[in-house]
Amino acid sequence: MSGVVRTRVGYAGGEKPEPTYRDMGDHTETVQVDYDPAKITYHELLGVFWTGHDPTRRNWSRQYASIIFFHTEEQRRLAEETKARYAKELRSTIHTEIVPYGGFTLAENYHQKHSLQQFPEFEEELRKVYPRAPEFVASTAVARVNGYLGGEGPFPALLKELEGLGLSPARKEKLRGLVQQHTGGEACPVPGK
Repeated sequence: MSGVVRTRVGYAGGEKPEPTYRDMGDHTETVQVDYDPAKITYHELLGVFWTGHDPTRRNWSRQYASIIFFHTEEQRRLAEETKARYAKELRSTIHTEIVPYGGFTLAENYHQKHSLQQFPEFEEELRKVYPRAPEFVASTAVARVNGYLGGEGPFPALLKELEGLGLSPARKEKLRGLVQQHTGGEACPVPGK
């Protein structure tokens, strides 16, 4: 999505120090999103959150709980308002928790950029630009390519930023084709707008 600067996966919400995938304790697997509020609103991000999963389904474990971690009272208010709206629209109980942010532990490197891992030729090329794991995970270009490869993002947005993603001509053409195939070359609506 335009305005999303980077995403990282990790663990949040629990008390266990230094959680890992094999020893998560009371934490939940989480996606941390950095965004530019001049380009995308928190409300728009909430729309993607609510439509990206089934918030009416009960979680069978703490690891996979549906949670929004808010940083400000305004974020809490918007999360509560949208939760109520979706409950009314869906005519169902929403099982998503809305809790204060209390910290985030970055997941192991092999959990990062899942969609990109499915396309090794893209990952290999981007790792040449960002050889160190922290740079790779924090890269906006890597996050954007990962999103497009995961079937997210409208074709017109890709065309606007394709030259700035650090890809070779062959990878640019391949990405263009994959996104066009996924979207039919049309703009994808942003959920919740």
